Formats: sequence, C-alpha cells, structure tokens
Amino acid sequence: MTYPERVTIVEVGPRDGLQNERVEVPTGVKVSFIDALSDAGLPVIEATSFVSAKAIPQLADADEVLRRIKRRPGVRYPVLVPNERGLERALAAGATEVAVFTAASEEFNRRNINATIDESIDRFVLVLARAKRDSIRVRAYISMCFGSPFGDTIDPKRVVEIAQRLDALGVAEVSIGDTIGVATPNQVEAIVAMLTKHIDIARLAMHFHDTRGTALANVLAALEAGISIFDSSAAGLGGCPYAPGASGNLATEDLVYMLDGMGIVTGVSLDGVVAASTLIAAALDHPPTSRYYQAATAGS
Repeated sequence: MTYPERVTIVEVGPRDGLQNERVEVPTGVKVSFIDALSDAGLPVIEATSFVSAKAIPQLADADEVLRRIKRRPGVRYPVLVPNERGLERALAAGATEVAVFTAASEEFNRRNINATIDESIDRFVLVLARAKRDSIRVRAYISMCFGSPFGDTIDPKRVVEIAQRLDALGVAEVSIGDTIGVATPNQVEAIVAMLTKHIDIARLAMHFHDTRGTALANVLAALEAGISIFDSSAAGLGGCPYAPGASGNLATEDLVYMLDGMGIVTGVSLDGVVAASTLIAAALDHPPTSRYYQAATAGS
C-alpha cells in the first residue's frame, strides 16, 4: 500500500476543541496553549473563532487571543468566520487566513447558524470576494458529511455537490467533517473517491471525531486513498455544542504517534504536543481523552 510521504496536520484544539468546554478558559491560558502548539511544530493552528459571543461564549476573547499569540515563522493561524462581519473583526485583529463553514445536513445548519445550506453558501460570496481582494487564504468546512443526529439522511452526492460549489467560489481547501463520529473506513473510501473526481485531492482534508472509536481507522482509509491533510485536536479536546453526542475530536497525539510509526513525515514533535496538552488540561475540569497522552503521562 502506498501512503503520502508527508501529512499536514491542522490543529483545531484552540477553536473546535475549546468551544465546547464547560469551564471558562482564561485568555492567557489559550494564548500559552497556542504558543506551545507552535513550539511543537504544528504547521497550521486554528486559533479561534469570530462568531457571536452569545453563540460561543468560550471564544468571546477572539480578538485578544489573536493579537497576543507569538506567530512562529512558517506557521499559519486561520480563524473561523461566519460572515462578512466576522471577517471584518478577524482582519482588524490581524488575521491572515480564515475558514468558513457549512454542513451537509439542512437540520444541523438551521440549528447551528439559522440558515439553509444554500443561504450559508450565499453568505460566503462576500467573504470570499473580500478575502481575495486582501490576499487572505480561505478554508471551508463541511460538517455532518457522514451522518446527522437529527434524523435527516446524508446523501454523499450532496456532500460532493456542496464541495464543488465551495471549490467554484475559490476556497483553497475543503475539510470534510465527520462531526458526530459515525463514519467507517468504507464510507471514507467511497466519499473520497467521489470527491476526487471533481476536486484536486491535494486540496481536500478530513476532519474525524473519535466518538465511536473509528477515527484512526478512518485516517488510515483516507491515507490509502491519497488524502494528506488531517484535522485533529490536542488532548482530544472538543465536540460540537449543536450536535448531541459529538464529543471527541481525533487527538493530535494519537494521530502523530500513528503517522510517526508509519514513517510518514509531519514535522510535529509528539513530546511537544503532550506538553501543550498538559498545559491546557490544567485549566479544564476533565482529563484529556487522548490515548497516547494517557499512556505517556501515566503515573506522573
């Protein structure tokens, strides 16, 4: 089996990981967490989100966080924006890369952002036009690509259609999300095969949750299909406040350990990620779910 020689890990812990935490994490801790992830060699760190503070109170300090982090040369620090207003806030705080988001589930989209899928994509037009003008790289997320907790069936053809629309709008990358952790390797193989008929595989990323313990198996299936960009969260932080049962992002430590063992280059220090997870764990009310972290820190 041939695998990519190198994988890019997109660290989403500071945003997707922290947005669903019950305790309020101090701004200084968030900044230190991101700086530790930079020191660990993560090439892309999604720093925060410029959504409404009412919607995601845990990330209400987005402006301050983005201004205070130490930007390591060669590291990208994208931030999530819901619309043009969010983009304006992000740019004012110094953002040089942003991400937009929609879903393959109409019900999820309505509950999440009070918009249909089509309406959410329409909102991106102005964001992408402004981003292009200012040479801002834009990443797109599609959530609920393998299943929805709200009873609506997800059609893989619909996922491909949405990805094509985003691609046509000019996004640099599309991240395909298993938001509630229901995907299995055969589904991953099938959807990647469908997507790559229309979109360059180098511009596709996979975002797995480990809710049902299949995240690494799904990564392996995606690697076999040629995917070389994966989202993960240090310590296994995260979930989605709008998706019941959606706890458990794929842990960065677990992903790096597997890729290191396979001889696939990431440029990420496993010890460095553990150090970053240890830092953030001290501010939370639960231990990290990362299996590698648990093994590495047992007895400490």
